[in-house]
Amino acid sequence: MTRGRLVVLEGIDGCGKSTQAKLLASSLGALLTAEPGGTSLGTELRSLLLDRGRGSVSLRAEALLMAADRAEHVTEVVEPALAAGRWVVSDRFTASTLAYQGYGRGIDLTDLKAVTAFAAEDLVPDLQILLDLPVEAARSRTRRESDDRLEGLGADFQVRVRRGYLALAESDPDGWAVIDATGTVDEVEAQVIETVTQRLGPI
Repeated sequence: MTRGRLVVLEGIDGCGKSTQAKLLASSLGALLTAEPGGTSLGTELRSLLLDRGRGSVSLRAEALLMAADRAEHVTEVVEPALAAGRWVVSDRFTASTLAYQGYGRGIDLTDLKAVTAFAAEDLVPDLQILLDLPVEAARSRTRRESDDRLEGLGADFQVRVRRGYLALAESDPDGWAVIDATGTVDEVEAQVIETVTQRLGPI
């Protein structure tokens, strides 16, 4: 049986990746999933990580909880689907930890890469798509009162995260594609589908 493909949508909060992940999964007939929170355990961890009413979480604990969510996600959802020959579209994956906890929070990238590789069982996406959008444009799309713990860290934090994503994409052009997310939903969708087709074959 031919192994499935893993396509990941990444970007700062408000870039439209969740919408585009749903549209792409529908076009591919793929399994749609997301991090954090793609499993029963992940749902609990997501609340611990992002709910602003749950109290503070230390930086290392935050990174390790993200890793725990990913380990469960890969074991219970992603890997079984890929092994069964199904394509998977994930709203966030390992790069989110590097961008948010690494570039955004300042945790050492070497340590984070080791933790994320262990959690993901060294699973590498077939394609990571960065929906790139200026921070102010992204923030204008979201409601401030609904910010989660990371979204509530402010524009400077999101600027660091965006720069981190761009650095990750630049360092691995074969594994990444960067798409301008300033267009309409339909325009961005067309770019995403064209990119997947060019990189991984016809949809």
